[in-house]
Amino acid sequence: MSALRLDVTGAVEHPEPLDRAALAARVARDVPDHAYVNLGIGQPTTVADHLDPRAGVVLHTENGMLGMGRAAREDEVDPDLINAGKVPVVEPPGASYFHHADSFAMMRGGHLDVCVLGAFQVSAAGDLANWHTGAPDAIPAVGGAMDLAIGAKQVFVMMSLLTKDGTPKIVPSLTYPATGLGCVDRVFTDLGVFAIDHERQTVVLLEAYGASAADLAERLGG
Repeated sequence: MSALRLDVTGAVEHPEPLDRAALAARVARDVPDHAYVNLGIGQPTTVADHLDPRAGVVLHTENGMLGMGRAAREDEVDPDLINAGKVPVVEPPGASYFHHADSFAMMRGGHLDVCVLGAFQVSAAGDLANWHTGAPDAIPAVGGAMDLAIGAKQVFVMMSLLTKDGTPKIVPSLTYPATGLGCVDRVFTDLGVFAIDHERQTVVLLEAYGASAADLAERLGG
């Protein structure tokens, strides 16, 4: 496998890695005001808790809700009011509901400005693998990821940079089954924020957290 093309020029370095809450807040900062946004199952759903209500971001969920709110707390919990990951959420004024087929039509029709997805791997070309590791005993779970990957105007990925054994999840080319090709625009991780330069098929390090840019370049093989 060829080495990852990683551009660290101009990367801003921060002393501490991002924990889960800080990572969700960092993703929320890059969501444009008044955007229509889908948050994928798992860690991406936590971004909802960090969006500024004044920003006018409208959250969409593939199980049929537009205008979804943050995670519900204590007596706010309604078991019938959940996001796609079955996490109870609140219902802000103006929220609406519809059949999941209509929800998928919104996803496929280019009506979403941003989606935030988890991933097993992202390649230098912006290819995404997040539904199956290819392992014989792994349970595939594509959900709406393929529809979001091709339908959203921008695809953000939120994940840890390294696996438990230290293997990078940003790779020269995918070794897991692909969800979508050339679809990822930005990758947010505990150790760095990266942009995908599709024209050059290069990963650009924007911010490093708890590691130097040189250290990240060495870890990723760039």
